[in-house]
Amino acid sequence: MDAKNELGQFIPLHYHHNMLLDAARMGGFKAAIGQVVQPDAAVAELGGGTGVLSFFAAQQARKVYYVEYNPELVSEARRILAANPNGERVELIHGDARGFVPPEPIDIVICEMLHVGLLREKQMQVIDAFKRNYINKYGEPLPIFIPFAAIQAVQPVYHPFEFHGYRAAVPMFNDPYAENPDLTALGDPVVYHQVLYAQPFDFCIEWNGTLPVTVDGTVNALRFITKNLLAVEPETQAITDWYNNYLVHPLETPIEVNAGDALEVRISYETGAPLSALQPIVKKR
Repeated sequence: MDAKNELGQFIPLHYHHNMLLDAARMGGFKAAIGQVVQPDAAVAELGGGTGVLSFFAAQQARKVYYVEYNPELVSEARRILAANPNGERVELIHGDARGFVPPEPIDIVICEMLHVGLLREKQMQVIDAFKRNYINKYGEPLPIFIPFAAIQAVQPVYHPFEFHGYRAAVPMFNDPYAENPDLTALGDPVVYHQVLYAQPFDFCIEWNGTLPVTVDGTVNALRFITKNLLAVEPETQAITDWYNNYLVHPLETPIEVNAGDALEVRISYETGAPLSALQPIVKKR
């Protein structure tokens, strides 16, 4: 797959339809967009998918520029938006979001190319390109970004990798809003990376740190947590957030631990890379 077609991974249409069923995602973004987008605002959505986030923005904004590279999604969004209130406020643009420059200064940028660990999807690359293009044409200040930040953490855990008698130690995803009785946390999450999208950032994530162990057991995986900060409520300063699915990444060699032990962890990968790029090095201190 060439670099151009890699953008957004051309996630299948049915997957985008399934995202409409994600109550946490939908509710979080609807609330955040409602807090930030004011009447008469101009909005751009980078990687618009089915158009639902552009629809949320269009309920208050004067104009929304939806940008999407996948032609199947552009066609689907055009069909759906036409059947929804204020869909005519959304201008659909088929193109690479990394090259998009809005025809006017805008107030809000929505970009939900998000995956746990900021892997797979090109969230940071797209926002970085947009910022450079926007400043070259309009100068500063930049628009407000939704989400405006991300916090990433990692945690030592035990997770069984047995499936009807078949052992397969493979990366697993957990719903962050549901109980997972199979997983045992052996320590608290530790933050390994933070990004504010309006500020300069590096695509390469490098972290050498320590994970304290608080429970006796066997660490056979690390759980990766990505918390997306969507918006700040102006009056209360309360933050609307949304978590990607947790990623449980198996260790090549399980480690027996006791409460009070610590694990030394090295994490090094580039955002937007495949899940296989995540190869943490873990050893008992």
